[in-house]
Amino acid sequence: MQLFDEDDDFLSTTPRENFYQVLFTANRNIVENEVDKLIERLAVAEKMLEDQGLEEEYERQVLSMPIAEPSEIDNRKNSLFIETVGNIVTQCE
Repeated sequence: MQLFDEDDDFLSTTPRENFYQVLFTANRNIVENEVDKLIERLAVAEKMLEDQGLEEEYERQVLSMPIAEPSEIDNRKNSLFIETVGNIVTQCE
């Protein structure tokens, strides 16, 4: 299965762009499974924070950290985009 057009240069696009290109072209079942895994990880993280009484601090950080540390957050988002694309592409081969 070809996930990228031959005319597109995979390395000239951002991890976010690649992520969405793969989401829209890969096997739907595989994509759904990977997105479900991401949502489950978020749910577990939120539950852990809630159990520690940190949900309010978490919400404050969600609002302030992208402004205070934009490059750190962008790097983490890019890592998640790349990891998820890798997981999807590996399963589509």
